[in-house]
Amino acid sequence: MPAACALGGVLLAAIGLRYFLLPRSAALTFGVVDPPQGYELHYVIGLRNVWLGLLAVGFTALRQWRALTLWFALGTVVCFGDAAIAATSSGKPGPVAFHVGCGVICFGLALMLGRRQRQGRP
Repeated sequence: MPAACALGGVLLAAIGLRYFLLPRSAALTFGVVDPPQGYELHYVIGLRNVWLGLLAVGFTALRQWRALTLWFALGTVVCFGDAAIAATSSGKPGPVAFHVGCGVICFGLALMLGRRQRQGRP
């Protein structure tokens, strides 16, 4: 379980880095087709993903399971929100499915972490 949590954080941070390094490509991949002038929005998305990903890695490294449970539960809402943005922006099924799938994974991890805590296991 800790490895899956840390991997989720690392993947999110990698997506954030992609927004910094290849903003237009990242936006198109994740379903945002008409960005505002410049790449400010992309950098905001990138920064959000990097710090949230590193936060998940940090919670995992420090064995802060309650915090990580909350992180994944709130991440579920963010993923479904991102899916709605991708659906209204590009309407392409791939990016929408990616975000919905990430939301389902976040929800599942939040449930599993919550169960483990109730059973007294780390």
